Order: sequence, then structure tokens, then C-alpha cells
Amino acid sequence: MAIKLIAESGATKCNWYLLNGKVIKKISSIGLSPYQLSIADIASVIEHSIAGKIKKVTVGEVCFYGTGMSSPTQRKKMRQVLAKYFPQAEISIETDLTASAHAACGNAKGIVSILGTGSGAAFYNGKKIVKVRNGIGYILGDEGSGAYLGRKVIQYYLYQTFDDELMRAFDTKYNITKEEILNNVYHQPLAGKYLAEFTTFLSENRGHYMIENIIEDGLNDFIVTHIYKFREAWLYPLHFTGGVAFAFKDVLKELCSNYELELGNIIQYPIDGLVKYHL
Repeated sequence: MAIKLIAESGATKCNWYLLNGKVIKKISSIGLSPYQLSIADIASVIEHSIAGKIKKVTVGEVCFYGTGMSSPTQRKKMRQVLAKYFPQAEISIETDLTASAHAACGNAKGIVSILGTGSGAAFYNGKKIVKVRNGIGYILGDEGSGAYLGRKVIQYYLYQTFDDELMRAFDTKYNITKEEILNNVYHQPLAGKYLAEFTTFLSENRGHYMIENIIEDGLNDFIVTHIYKFREAWLYPLHFTGGVAFAFKDVLKELCSNYELELGNIIQYPIDGLVKYHL
């Protein structure tokens, strides 16, 4: 049996599992988004964080699932990088939505959505993705994502929309200035990841009406903007993956009930389902 390396990468984190009939090694690295990292940066991460840790292993197959891989150009670049470090391996490149579909749906039909640092949705026919609503990034869209919700937290803070209780809570937790926030958003790399980190503030202040409004409005925007575009949404279950979906699954459950949509699986880490799928 050939040793298989599977990877599931979001914008923030990438999980790597080495399989040989069972899981024999787990490795984590930063996310390998081609829209946030150069190919040289991605190669450096693979060389030092992955290939360097399994030098004595001959990998026969690499299955890479990642954000940004819907682009043929980016898939080609990623394939070239992986082939450099795993020259004997058969390499397949899939999108992060396919990862979510394999993890949440297995071989069944369904609508699968990602709500993590970014967001996206697709219809999976049990074999492959056939309809897609890709995210357009944290600046233009990614409704319901961590970056989308985190941006709203920052807006409420900088515009002083939060009441005194939440303003104090924000200051106590972050102790950060307006200038520092703007510098991180507009002048530093990985701004989407930076914004998404503020979803922690939402999780820690559940129950406050302003917090609940931000969460519900953000997830509702995702459903109206993306899920409503699939007629299949009323025929098959809706599955969600990602940290935001998992953290606010109670809100998703209520929204799906209100819209008379069938809620399926909510999975925090698609890699767990992918391991089962590949084994």
C-alpha cells in the first residue's frame, strides 16, 4: 500500500496527515493560500514544516485540498511545488469546497459551505462539485466568514457603536489603538486572518444583544447571498465546515429552521472527515 499524504488548507492553517492504512503522522503548518503567500513562501513552508519532517518516508500519493485551488493557474503552481518535494508521488489538487464535501457528505448529495477565515458554498452531487458560489475575499465579500464578522467587530469598536460594557470589554482584552488596527488591516500581510481573530470577542460575549446581532446578521448575509442561489438547497441537507460554523452552530440551526432548510453536519475540522474518506 502506497503511503499517502493528505493536506487540508484554509487561509489560516493547513493540516497534513500521513496515511498508510491508518494515520501514522500529523503535522500542522500555516495556511497555504496562493492569494496571501507567494509560491516561494509556500515552497519554504512545505520544505521546512512538512518535507523536512518526513525525510525518511517515500510518499506515493499526495492529495492537497486548499483555498484558492479553483484557479487552474494556482493549481498548476501548487502541483509544481509539491512535485519538487515529493517527486515519486502521484499528486492531486482539489478545492477547499471539495474537501468539505468529502468530509461532510461522503458520497451523498448536499449543499456544503465553508465558514472559516473565508467563506464559500457549493452543491455536491455525491461524486463531485457541480455548482459553486466562491467567496470573493475579505475585502469584497466572504459573507459570514471570520473576516466578515471580525470586520464588523472592529467597525463597532472604532465607530463606538458598542455600548460602554462592550467598549470596556474590548479595551481590556486587546489594549490596542486605532492606529495599530488600521496598520494591521491596510499595511500588514494576512489582513483577513487578522480580522478573523476578532471573532473570539464574539464568542466570549455571547448573550449581549449587539453581539448576537452581529453573528446573526453575518450568517444571515451568507445564507441570503449564497445558499439562496441554489435551488437544491430545498432538496438536500446543508452541511457546514469551519471554525465559525462550529462556534455559532446554534445560530445556523435557528436560521435554517426559520428558512425551512434542512441542516446536515457541522464540522469544525474537515481533515477528520477527509481521513475517513481516504481510508
